[in-house]
Amino acid sequence: MAERRRPWAAARAARRSLTLTLYVLMPPVIFFNVAGSHIDVGHGVGLLLGLLASALGALAAYLVASRVLRLSRPRTGAVVCAVLSVNTGYFGYPLTVALLGRDQLSDAVLYDVAVTGPSLLLGAFAVGAALGTKAGEGPRQRVRAFFTRNPPLYAAVAGLLAPDALAPHALVDASQVLVAAILPLGFFAVGATLAENAEHGDLPMPPPLSRPVLLALGSRLVLVPALLMLLAAPLVDLPGPYRLLSAMPSGVSSMVVAHAYGLDMEITAEAVTWSTALVVIASLGSLLL
Repeated sequence: MAERRRPWAAARAARRSLTLTLYVLMPPVIFFNVAGSHIDVGHGVGLLLGLLASALGALAAYLVASRVLRLSRPRTGAVVCAVLSVNTGYFGYPLTVALLGRDQLSDAVLYDVAVTGPSLLLGAFAVGAALGTKAGEGPRQRVRAFFTRNPPLYAAVAGLLAPDALAPHALVDASQVLVAAILPLGFFAVGATLAENAEHGDLPMPPPLSRPVLLALGSRLVLVPALLMLLAAPLVDLPGPYRLLSAMPSGVSSMVVAHAYGLDMEITAEAVTWSTALVVIASLGSLLL
Protein backbone atom coordinates (compact mmCIF):
# COMPACT_ATOMS: atom_id res chain seq x y z
CA MET A 1 0.00 0.00 0.00
CA ALA A 2 2.87 2.35 0.80
CA GLU A 3 4.25 1.78 -2.71
CA ARG A 4 0.92 2.74 -4.23
CA ARG A 5 0.87 6.03 -2.34
CA ARG A 6 4.33 7.14 -3.40
CA PRO A 7 3.33 8.78 -6.72
CA TRP A 8 0.64 10.82 -4.96
CA ALA A 9 3.11 11.88 -2.26
CA ALA A 10 5.60 12.89 -4.97
CA ALA A 11 2.90 14.88 -6.76
CA ARG A 12 2.01 16.71 -3.54
CA ALA A 13 5.68 17.47 -2.91
CA ALA A 14 6.04 18.73 -6.49
CA ARG A 15 3.08 21.06 -6.04
CA ARG A 16 4.59 22.36 -2.79
CA SER A 17 7.92 23.06 -4.49
CA LEU A 18 6.20 24.93 -7.33
CA THR A 19 4.15 26.90 -4.81
CA LEU A 20 7.31 27.81 -2.89
CA THR A 21 8.97 28.96 -6.10
CA LEU A 22 5.92 30.86 -7.34
CA TYR A 23 5.04 32.68 -4.12
CA VAL A 24 8.37 32.96 -2.25
CA LEU A 25 11.38 32.76 -4.58
CA MET A 26 10.33 34.33 -7.88
CA PRO A 27 8.54 37.54 -6.75
CA PRO A 28 11.60 39.15 -5.07
CA VAL A 29 13.86 38.03 -7.93
CA ILE A 30 11.48 39.58 -10.45
CA PHE A 31 10.82 42.76 -8.47
CA PHE A 32 14.42 43.74 -7.73
CA ASN A 33 15.76 42.79 -11.15
CA VAL A 34 12.98 44.55 -13.06
CA ALA A 35 13.23 47.60 -10.78
CA GLY A 36 16.99 47.69 -11.26
CA SER A 37 16.90 47.32 -15.03
CA HIS A 38 16.52 49.91 -17.76
CA ILE A 39 14.71 49.19 -21.03
CA ASP A 40 16.29 51.04 -23.95
CA VAL A 41 15.10 50.97 -27.55
CA GLY A 42 17.10 47.84 -28.36
CA HIS A 43 15.66 45.94 -25.43
CA GLY A 44 12.10 47.07 -26.19
CA VAL A 45 12.34 46.06 -29.84
CA GLY A 46 13.88 42.74 -28.84
CA LEU A 47 10.98 42.00 -26.49
CA LEU A 48 8.40 42.80 -29.17
CA LEU A 49 10.24 40.58 -31.64
CA GLY A 50 10.32 37.82 -29.02
CA LEU A 51 6.54 37.94 -28.77
CA LEU A 52 6.22 37.94 -32.56
CA ALA A 53 8.60 34.98 -32.95
CA SER A 54 6.71 33.00 -30.31
CA ALA A 55 3.37 33.71 -31.99
CA LEU A 56 4.67 32.80 -35.46
CA GLY A 57 6.25 29.59 -34.15
CA ALA A 58 2.98 28.59 -32.50
CA LEU A 59 1.03 29.40 -35.67
CA ALA A 60 3.38 27.28 -37.78
CA ALA A 61 3.06 24.39 -35.31
CA TYR A 62 -0.73 24.69 -35.43
CA LEU A 63 -0.84 24.62 -39.24
CA VAL A 64 1.46 21.61 -39.51
CA ALA A 65 -0.31 19.73 -36.71
CA SER A 66 -3.83 20.36 -38.00
CA ARG A 67 -3.32 20.45 -41.79
CA VAL A 68 -0.33 18.15 -42.42
CA LEU A 69 -0.40 15.65 -39.55
CA ARG A 70 -4.20 16.01 -39.25
CA LEU A 71 -4.12 15.65 -35.48
CA SER A 72 -7.27 15.94 -33.41
CA ARG A 73 -8.03 19.26 -31.74
CA PRO A 74 -6.77 18.19 -28.27
CA ARG A 75 -3.52 16.80 -29.76
CA THR A 76 -3.02 19.92 -31.89
CA GLY A 77 -3.59 22.09 -28.84
CA ALA A 78 -1.02 20.11 -26.88
CA VAL A 79 1.62 20.71 -29.55
CA VAL A 80 0.88 24.44 -29.73
CA CYS A 81 0.88 24.85 -25.95
CA ALA A 82 4.28 23.13 -25.77
CA VAL A 83 5.58 25.89 -28.05
CA LEU A 84 3.96 28.76 -26.14
CA SER A 85 4.68 27.58 -22.60
CA VAL A 86 8.41 28.02 -21.99
CA ASN A 87 10.56 27.23 -18.96
CA THR A 88 12.35 30.58 -18.86
CA GLY A 89 11.85 30.96 -15.10
CA TYR A 90 12.70 27.74 -13.29
CA PHE A 91 15.30 26.79 -15.89
CA GLY A 92 16.17 29.96 -17.80
CA TYR A 93 17.18 32.11 -14.83
CA PRO A 94 19.78 29.69 -13.43
CA LEU A 95 21.11 28.94 -16.93
CA THR A 96 21.50 32.65 -17.63
CA VAL A 97 23.57 33.04 -14.47
CA ALA A 98 25.62 29.91 -15.23
CA LEU A 99 26.30 30.63 -18.91
CA LEU A 100 26.21 34.43 -19.17
CA GLY A 101 26.82 35.73 -15.65
CA ARG A 102 24.71 37.30 -12.91
CA ASP A 103 24.85 40.73 -14.50
CA GLN A 104 22.74 39.37 -17.39
CA LEU A 105 19.91 38.17 -15.14
CA SER A 106 17.95 41.41 -15.34
CA ASP A 107 17.61 41.01 -19.12
CA ALA A 108 16.50 37.40 -18.60
CA VAL A 109 13.82 38.49 -16.12
CA LEU A 110 12.56 41.13 -18.56
CA TYR A 111 12.27 38.55 -21.35
CA ASP A 112 10.53 36.10 -19.02
CA VAL A 113 7.99 38.68 -17.86
CA ALA A 114 7.40 40.48 -21.17
CA VAL A 115 7.55 37.52 -23.60
CA THR A 116 7.01 34.22 -21.79
CA GLY A 117 4.32 35.57 -19.47
CA PRO A 118 1.96 36.83 -22.20
CA SER A 119 2.71 33.77 -24.36
CA LEU A 120 1.51 31.52 -21.54
CA LEU A 121 -1.28 33.53 -19.95
CA LEU A 122 -2.77 34.86 -23.18
CA GLY A 123 -1.56 32.41 -25.83
CA ALA A 124 -1.46 28.95 -24.22
CA PHE A 125 -4.60 29.43 -22.15
CA ALA A 126 -6.48 30.69 -25.21
CA VAL A 127 -5.35 27.65 -27.19
CA GLY A 128 -6.47 25.37 -24.39
CA ALA A 129 -9.87 27.02 -24.25
CA ALA A 130 -10.28 26.84 -28.03
CA LEU A 131 -9.08 23.27 -28.62
CA GLY A 132 -9.49 21.40 -25.33
CA THR A 133 -12.28 18.97 -24.45
CA LYS A 134 -12.88 20.38 -20.96
CA ALA A 135 -13.05 24.12 -21.68
CA GLY A 136 -16.30 24.57 -19.82
CA GLU A 137 -15.23 27.14 -17.24
CA GLY A 138 -16.74 30.59 -17.59
CA PRO A 139 -14.70 33.74 -18.20
CA ARG A 140 -15.34 35.07 -14.68
CA GLN A 141 -13.57 32.12 -13.07
CA ARG A 142 -10.61 32.39 -15.41
CA VAL A 143 -10.26 36.13 -14.80
CA ARG A 144 -10.48 35.59 -11.04
CA ALA A 145 -7.82 32.87 -11.14
CA PHE A 146 -5.57 35.07 -13.27
CA PHE A 147 -5.57 37.88 -10.71
CA THR A 148 -5.43 35.75 -7.55
CA ARG A 149 -2.75 33.22 -8.56
CA ASN A 150 -0.19 35.39 -10.31
CA PRO A 151 2.20 36.96 -7.79
CA PRO A 152 5.01 37.27 -10.38
CA LEU A 153 2.74 39.58 -12.40
CA TYR A 154 2.30 41.93 -9.45
CA ALA A 155 6.02 41.79 -8.72
CA ALA A 156 6.79 42.72 -12.33
CA VAL A 157 4.31 45.61 -12.35
CA ALA A 158 5.66 46.86 -9.03
CA GLY A 159 9.21 46.59 -10.35
CA LEU A 160 8.35 48.62 -13.44
CA LEU A 161 6.73 51.34 -11.33
CA ALA A 162 9.25 51.39 -8.49
CA PRO A 163 11.93 54.11 -8.40
CA ASP A 164 15.59 53.09 -8.61
CA ALA A 165 16.01 53.84 -4.91
CA LEU A 166 13.93 50.78 -4.02
CA ALA A 167 16.32 48.49 -5.89
CA PRO A 168 19.83 49.13 -4.52
CA HIS A 169 22.59 46.91 -5.85
CA ALA A 170 22.83 45.02 -2.54
CA LEU A 171 19.20 43.88 -2.72
CA VAL A 172 19.48 43.04 -6.42
CA ASP A 173 22.53 40.89 -5.64
CA ALA A 174 20.74 39.26 -2.70
CA SER A 175 17.71 38.43 -4.84
CA GLN A 176 19.93 36.78 -7.43
CA VAL A 177 21.17 34.33 -4.80
CA LEU A 178 17.61 32.95 -4.65
CA VAL A 179 17.97 31.81 -8.25
CA ALA A 180 20.18 28.96 -7.04
CA ALA A 181 17.15 27.39 -5.36
CA ILE A 182 14.88 27.58 -8.40
CA LEU A 183 16.62 25.06 -10.67
CA PRO A 184 16.56 22.01 -8.34
CA LEU A 185 12.95 22.71 -7.36
CA GLY A 186 11.95 22.95 -11.01
CA PHE A 187 13.73 19.70 -11.87
CA PHE A 188 12.09 17.96 -8.92
CA ALA A 189 8.63 19.11 -10.00
CA VAL A 190 9.16 17.85 -13.56
CA GLY A 191 10.58 14.53 -12.38
CA ALA A 192 7.87 13.93 -9.80
CA THR A 193 5.09 14.71 -12.26
CA LEU A 194 6.52 12.43 -14.94
CA ALA A 195 7.17 9.69 -12.38
CA GLU A 196 3.54 9.84 -11.28
CA ASN A 197 2.33 9.44 -14.87
CA ALA A 198 4.79 6.59 -15.47
CA GLU A 199 3.70 4.75 -12.31
CA HIS A 200 0.10 4.88 -13.47
CA GLY A 201 0.97 3.61 -16.93
CA ASP A 202 0.13 6.88 -18.66
CA LEU A 203 3.67 7.62 -19.82
CA PRO A 204 6.25 5.03 -20.88
CA MET A 205 9.77 5.83 -19.76
CA PRO A 206 11.61 6.94 -21.78
CA PRO A 207 8.75 8.44 -23.77
CA PRO A 208 8.60 7.83 -27.52
CA LEU A 209 9.55 10.45 -30.08
CA SER A 210 6.31 10.58 -32.05
CA ARG A 211 5.69 12.96 -34.94
CA PRO A 212 3.65 15.39 -32.81
CA VAL A 213 6.44 15.48 -30.21
CA LEU A 214 9.08 16.05 -32.91
CA LEU A 215 6.96 18.90 -34.26
CA ALA A 216 6.73 20.45 -30.80
CA LEU A 217 10.49 20.08 -30.25
CA GLY A 218 11.41 21.54 -33.64
CA SER A 219 9.06 24.49 -33.21
CA ARG A 220 10.08 25.25 -29.61
CA LEU A 221 13.84 24.72 -29.77
CA VAL A 222 14.67 25.55 -33.41
CA LEU A 223 11.97 27.54 -35.19
CA VAL A 224 11.21 30.17 -32.52
CA PRO A 225 14.89 31.05 -31.83
CA ALA A 226 15.61 31.14 -35.57
CA LEU A 227 12.66 33.44 -36.19
CA LEU A 228 13.74 35.77 -33.40
CA MET A 229 17.29 36.10 -34.72
CA LEU A 230 16.06 36.47 -38.31
CA LEU A 231 13.60 39.20 -37.36
CA ALA A 232 16.15 41.03 -35.20
CA ALA A 233 19.09 40.84 -37.60
CA PRO A 234 18.26 44.00 -39.60
CA LEU A 235 16.98 45.95 -36.59
CA VAL A 236 18.79 45.41 -33.28
CA ASP A 237 21.62 43.55 -31.62
CA LEU A 238 19.76 41.10 -29.39
CA PRO A 239 20.91 40.77 -25.77
CA GLY A 240 22.43 37.37 -25.02
CA PRO A 241 19.68 36.34 -22.56
CA TYR A 242 17.01 36.93 -25.21
CA ARG A 243 18.72 34.50 -27.57
CA LEU A 244 19.25 31.97 -24.78
CA LEU A 245 15.74 32.12 -23.34
CA SER A 246 14.10 31.87 -26.75
CA ALA A 247 15.51 28.33 -26.95
CA MET A 248 14.39 27.12 -23.51
CA PRO A 249 12.37 23.89 -23.17
CA SER A 250 8.62 23.54 -22.81
CA GLY A 251 7.48 24.42 -19.30
CA VAL A 252 5.60 22.36 -16.74
CA SER A 253 2.84 24.96 -17.03
CA SER A 254 1.92 23.40 -20.37
CA MET A 255 0.81 20.29 -18.47
CA VAL A 256 -1.32 22.46 -16.20
CA VAL A 257 -3.04 23.98 -19.24
CA ALA A 258 -3.47 20.54 -20.84
CA HIS A 259 -5.08 19.12 -17.71
CA ALA A 260 -7.33 22.13 -17.14
CA TYR A 261 -8.73 22.27 -20.66
CA GLY A 262 -8.56 18.67 -21.82
CA LEU A 263 -5.59 18.70 -24.19
CA ASP A 264 -3.51 15.58 -24.86
CA MET A 265 -1.49 14.96 -21.68
CA GLU A 266 0.80 12.35 -23.24
CA ILE A 267 2.09 14.66 -25.98
CA THR A 268 2.48 17.48 -23.47
CA ALA A 269 4.48 15.41 -20.98
CA GLU A 270 6.68 13.95 -23.70
CA ALA A 271 7.42 17.43 -25.09
CA VAL A 272 8.43 18.67 -21.63
CA THR A 273 10.63 15.61 -21.04
CA TRP A 274 12.46 15.61 -24.36
CA SER A 275 12.90 19.38 -24.68
CA THR A 276 14.26 19.61 -21.13
CA ALA A 277 16.67 16.72 -21.73
CA LEU A 278 17.95 18.24 -24.97
CA VAL A 279 18.51 21.68 -23.40
CA VAL A 280 20.22 20.13 -20.37
CA ILE A 281 22.62 18.23 -22.63
CA ALA A 282 23.33 21.32 -24.72
CA SER A 283 23.85 23.44 -21.60
CA LEU A 284 26.22 20.95 -20.01
CA GLY A 285 28.18 20.86 -23.26
CA SER A 286 28.43 24.67 -23.24
CA LEU A 287 29.64 24.68 -19.64
CA LEU A 288 32.28 22.02 -20.28
CA LEU A 289 33.66 23.46 -23.53
